[in-house]
Amino acid sequence: MSKVKIYHNPRCSKSRQALQIIKEHGVEPKVIEYLKTPLDKVDLENIAKSLGVRPKEFVRKNEAEFKDNNLAGKLEKDDDLFEAMSKFPKIMERPIIISDLGAVIGRPPENVLKVLEI
Repeated sequence: MSKVKIYHNPRCSKSRQALQIIKEHGVEPKVIEYLKTPLDKVDLENIAKSLGVRPKEFVRKNEAEFKDNNLAGKLEKDDDLFEAMSKFPKIMERPIIISDLGAVIGRPPENVLKVLEI
């Protein structure tokens, strides 16, 4: 079984559902509560690389902190957006699941099945 990491927000129903699916398939993932332990720029760059996307594709544009900090102008500036995501972790899409098989955003939560050995 491959190692699985989940960037998790326990207050998010989709994140809780994705974690439940992982556990129902017999996997005990490494749970990273990114709001308690914010990610740095390098962590976020690695997540983007794993997902195969730019940061603007896993940022929550409707989140209050995104709007309140006028971050829409940074969507095309990857470095600036990584810095903002590090400073305001709530704006990161959740959950993100990474395994040896790849990485997905767990929306819908069933997306997690794409990176589990089942």
